[in-house]
Amino acid sequence: MTTLFDAVAFAHGPAMQNRFMLAPLTNSQSNDDGTVSEAERHWLTMRAEGGFGLTMTAASHVQKVGQGFPGQLGIFGDQHIASHRETSHSIKQHHSLAIVQLHHAGNRSPSDLVGTPVCPSDDPKTGARALSNEEVHGLIEDFVAAAVRVEQAGYDGVEIHGAHGYVIAQFLSPEINRREDEFGGSLAGRSRILFSIIDGIRERTGADFNLSVRLSPERFGLRTAEIVEVYERLVDEAKVDFIDMSLWDVTKLGTDDGFTDTHLIDAFARIERGDVRLAVAGKLYSAADCRFAVEHGADIVAVGRGAILHHDFPRKCAQNDDFVVRDLPVSKDVLRSEGLSDPFIGYMANWPGFVAD
Repeated sequence: MTTLFDAVAFAHGPAMQNRFMLAPLTNSQSNDDGTVSEAERHWLTMRAEGGFGLTMTAASHVQKVGQGFPGQLGIFGDQHIASHRETSHSIKQHHSLAIVQLHHAGNRSPSDLVGTPVCPSDDPKTGARALSNEEVHGLIEDFVAAAVRVEQAGYDGVEIHGAHGYVIAQFLSPEINRREDEFGGSLAGRSRILFSIIDGIRERTGADFNLSVRLSPERFGLRTAEIVEVYERLVDEAKVDFIDMSLWDVTKLGTDDGFTDTHLIDAFARIERGDVRLAVAGKLYSAADCRFAVEHGADIVAVGRGAILHHDFPRKCAQNDDFVVRDLPVSKDVLRSEGLSDPFIGYMANWPGFVAD
C-alpha cells in the first residue's frame, strides 16, 4: 500500500526518506548581496528537522539582472558558495535532501533592483528588452554555472524554475516569446533554452546530482497541451529526476480547451514516466490533501503554506490522519515560533487574510 511515508528513490543521488518536500517559497529574508542569511538558514533547517524528506530553498537567481524581489537568495557568483555550504550542511544533518531552486525573473525583475529587465522579446508593458542571441547562450551558461556552484556547496541537486511566468516560462509562452531565431517559433524552439540548460547541467555535474524542473500547466501565456508535451519530452529523455508541477490547486480542473473535464494532476500523472518522479504543489493544507495527491499518482507532495504554518507538517500528518493546518489569520508571534523572520512575516502580510493585525 502506498503511503505518504514511503521512501522515494531517484535515478541520481540519495533517496528521500518520505514523500514530503518543502516547496520553494519566496520570503525576502536573504542578505542584500544574495548570500544566505542566518534567518534563512534557520527557516530551512527547521523544516528539515520537522521531517521534510526534501528541503528546497527559495528561488535563487543565476544572474544579478534576474533578481525578482528584494532579499532574494543568490547563486550568481562564487561569493555565494560559502554561505550556501553552511546551509546545505545544516539541512543534511537532519537526513533531508538539500536542493537549490535556480531562477531568473526575466521581465518580472523590478527595474528599481536591476535597471532594465530582460525578456525573450521586447515587452513594452514591463519595459523589458529582448535578449540577444548571444545573451540567451550566456543565460544558459549562467544557469549551468550556478548548478556547478550548488554542487560545490554540498547540496544534493538543483531545480530549474520553469514556472510562474519567470524567464524560462516566458520563453515557453507563444504570447511572450516572439523570437525568430532558434529560441523562438515552434515549441521545440521555445523550449530549447530549458533542454539546453538540462544538458549542460548533466554534462558538468556528478552522477549523483539530483536535477529537476518546475513547470506551470496554465496561465502566464502558457498552453496546457504544450506543457504536457514538454513534460512528455522530459520523461522520455530521462535526464531529470523529478518534475515539479505547480498546479495552484491539486484538485482543480484545467481551464484550457481539452482539459476542462480533467483534473490537472491527472493530465500529468497518467503519463508513463519510468524513473522520473512527479511532484505536485497546490493547496496541500491537510494530511487528506496530501493523500489525495498520492492516490492520484504523485510521488512527492510539495508543501508551501502548510510548511509556513507548521515547520513539522510531515510529523503532524504522521501523528494524525485528520491533521489540518491552523486557521487563518495567524499572529506574528505564531509565525516567529515557526521560524519566520520579520522580513518574511512582512512578505506574508501581503497575502490577504494570512497575518493577523
